[in-house]
Amino acid sequence: MPADRKVVVLTGATRGLGRALVDRFHEAGWRIVGCGTKPEAVADLAATYPQHRFDVVDVGDCHQVSSWAESVIGERLTPDLLINNAAVMNSTAPLWEIDPGEFERLMQVNVSGVYFVTRAFVPEMIERRQGVIVNLSSGWGRSTSAKVAPYCASKYAIEGLTLALAQELPRGMAAIPLNPGVIDTDMLRSCFGGGASAYPEADEWSRVAAPFLMSLGARHNGQSLTVPGQ
Repeated sequence: MPADRKVVVLTGATRGLGRALVDRFHEAGWRIVGCGTKPEAVADLAATYPQHRFDVVDVGDCHQVSSWAESVIGERLTPDLLINNAAVMNSTAPLWEIDPGEFERLMQVNVSGVYFVTRAFVPEMIERRQGVIVNLSSGWGRSTSAKVAPYCASKYAIEGLTLALAQELPRGMAAIPLNPGVIDTDMLRSCFGGGASAYPEADEWSRVAAPFLMSLGARHNGQSLTVPGQ
């Protein structure tokens, strides 16, 4: 693969929106660096796309993320586009019924994970004074619903974290909180059940989302955006 191909680093690459985006970025000729937590899923993805790099990484573990980023950057794969996609959903229940361990794990992945990945990759991007960081937010990062309070809290945090980061970056870079919209994924089905089928599947969504992501640049810095059509 030519050395001048653009590089996308994508967390949560083995399922849902992340997995669909892998197909689209491959078709567009980007070099993909992705991660997931399940070794079997990562191995399957690596076998499908051996020309790209996929690793088993828990983004909620700072040490795993740091080691991963050091190795990736050591291969001269500094991202042109960094997409913090990995996230988990809470069991649908009133806030006071949510198990403390479940709440802590959700925050560790959805919020701390974005911080860990940013901390690990962005200094090298700043060194080059270029690159776009996209942190996936949600409609539930800009509005709320009952029984998903932990998830709402995590995505509201992503909005604030990303907009503050946008004020800290040098000119030529961008940080963007992105609402992907409502898509029929396993995560949505855990909340909506069979009603999730009323929404687009991840593959259909990715055919609009991926070109949109590839088009983002410094002019979008600090804008809370939504995938077109969502």
